[in-house]
Amino acid sequence: MVAIRDGRVLGVGSLEEVEGWGQYEIDRTFENKFLMPGLIEAHCHCNAGALWKYPYVGFFDRYAPDNHPWPGCKSIEEVIGRLVDIEAQMGDSEEPLIGWGLDPIYFGGERMVAAHLDRVSTSRNIFIYHANGHLATVNTALMRNFGIDDTTNVEGVPKGTDGMPTGELQEHKAMMLTGDIFNRFLRAYREETTWRNYGREARNAGITTVADLGFPGLDDDGVAFLQRTVNDPDYPVRVSVLYGAFMTENPDWEPVAKYVAGLREQNSEKLRFGIVKAFLDGSIQAFTARLRAPGYYGRSGNGLWLTPPDNFKNMFLPFHRRGLSIHCHCNGDEAVDVFLDAIENMLAEASWPDHRHTVQHCQLTTMDQYRRMARLGVCANIFSNHIFFWGDQHYEVTVGPDRAQRMEASATALQAGVTFSLHSDAPVTPMGQLHTAWCAVNRLTASGRTLGENEKITVYEALKAVTLDAAYTLKLDHDIGSIEPGKLADFSVLENDPLSVATIELKDIPVWGTVLGGKHFPVNRGED
Repeated sequence: MVAIRDGRVLGVGSLEEVEGWGQYEIDRTFENKFLMPGLIEAHCHCNAGALWKYPYVGFFDRYAPDNHPWPGCKSIEEVIGRLVDIEAQMGDSEEPLIGWGLDPIYFGGERMVAAHLDRVSTSRNIFIYHANGHLATVNTALMRNFGIDDTTNVEGVPKGTDGMPTGELQEHKAMMLTGDIFNRFLRAYREETTWRNYGREARNAGITTVADLGFPGLDDDGVAFLQRTVNDPDYPVRVSVLYGAFMTENPDWEPVAKYVAGLREQNSEKLRFGIVKAFLDGSIQAFTARLRAPGYYGRSGNGLWLTPPDNFKNMFLPFHRRGLSIHCHCNGDEAVDVFLDAIENMLAEASWPDHRHTVQHCQLTTMDQYRRMARLGVCANIFSNHIFFWGDQHYEVTVGPDRAQRMEASATALQAGVTFSLHSDAPVTPMGQLHTAWCAVNRLTASGRTLGENEKITVYEALKAVTLDAAYTLKLDHDIGSIEPGKLADFSVLENDPLSVATIELKDIPVWGTVLGGKHFPVNRGED
């Protein structure tokens, strides 16, 4: 029995143990279900709700928030075929064709370039957003219309042997050359449909709290929009919104830090501010992440710095001084070094014992780095889904067999004493904490290869990572993450006990829905 009053837990135990709280009614809705602490997704993006307005052209089958199935495209030809069919149905010739989910790394090394998309249309602007969110591919018409040519001198615009751009745009600066087309993704952060779909996708996965990792240009209007949307009693998930400090070049971050610190006064039980998102490098499968030696497997060169390392500490010190935790995107191990150096220097200037600065992704983080993180009080959020979705590609293409075996090193983090969570980075991979936990427990790639036997953790450890430890990284462990007196009555409702099923079945446990502050949110309610 769990006794609840006014959205919070009074007590847990037998009826005899909790009935002393006073007059009660018994809700037997979950009599034959399994109730666990609400699952927490501590790294995803509201674009998980926005992108479904565009056609999906990714490799793996996916389900939209309304549970509509989208079959995966298993080759470049299938991608082109889907886009040709969609383009034929479009009327307005001025409307761009936008797709998402592409990842050419699955197609035997062939990159998708402008020439491929020119087969879809030589006149309509076409923009295809890659699954990793760090790349896009555009057609020749778009480049012509936006002046992307042989004179373009922007990092992230690769050129062919003829000196002309190939059609691949790497990272935000390059993608922003497409003007209003890329800005559509930024405007989606302030659209109600985006956030409604985002909430549905979380609820469908049994998630009760999400962290939106980087709201760009957060201002008073954006805050007011979020308050109207998330604080609605019918909105099915709590949201921690991180200020995205990576989308703006700003010479003076002090007033920004003051503004973000002030937002904490507007926190509610459903909507929280007070954490900052930083970026250092890009994506491993896009070859834009920064790697320690020996670099990429059988390939020269390194990735891109999205924030100059020499400027990182000065940029984020104002946030640190105001008690704002910094969560930094670090896919490569070289990026982790830079972030830890900055934290050590910031702590020397402004001591803060409970900062909980967090390394996000931690894909190649090593034992020496985890030990250093433990000494500095730094948390981790490990992208365990990569083991399944890109494990084979990392083994064969990006980092090679040795390092692929120790990617997403949860057991190493545990051994070093680092508090960590696991995440999906939705929409990069589908939202679903049972799946991220399954990846950390089983470490199976899409082909069935076991990737790093010694890095497996137990089901209990994985579930703790996506509940109480995730809450800790978000500084919400006083309110959520476990079922105990005084905490918010947030539960994930499952059809089976995840501690009792075979570990290989963990990701397949059906989700009934969620309970948020005592209110029921079953999957696929009628208003969907």
